[in-house]
Amino acid sequence: MTSLSKGAFGALFFILACLSISAASAAFKTGQAMIQDTSGGRHVLQLEYALSASERAQGLMNRKTLPPDHGMIFDFGESREVMMWMKNTPLPLDMLFIDEKGVIRHIAANTTPFSEDIIPSSGSVRYVIELNGGRAAALGIQPGSRVVEGLVPPQ
Repeated sequence: MTSLSKGAFGALFFILACLSISAASAAFKTGQAMIQDTSGGRHVLQLEYALSASERAQGLMNRKTLPPDHGMIFDFGESREVMMWMKNTPLPLDMLFIDEKGVIRHIAANTTPFSEDIIPSSGSVRYVIELNGGRAAALGIQPGSRVVEGLVPPQ
């Protein structure tokens, strides 16, 4: 190995190590959200907020566990068609696609771990909440349910 290639290898190792540390230590803002189901029942969730493009890209990737009433909310900053996927995500998830007013428009239930298949919002949404697979049905959350608190993180 030449000194140039040793130096390049060392620089590459340093960059990858920094990225790894940065990804591992990324701390999402946290807070609570409340969803009111179509029967009037209310369910409190503990959420992590993915607000930036890099946070949304990281999402719940590589998470091996998620407590029952915990999840992540993705804020896309505007209403639009959204596409999600499960790459590098070992847990099956429910994806709740939510409009600007907090109404759940579509649910992709029990998504397939590690899949690179595109999961569409099936309409214009601003937010997506990810929960453990099957949790939305267990709580009675369905399209038409509404997030009444917690779409934005606490200040």
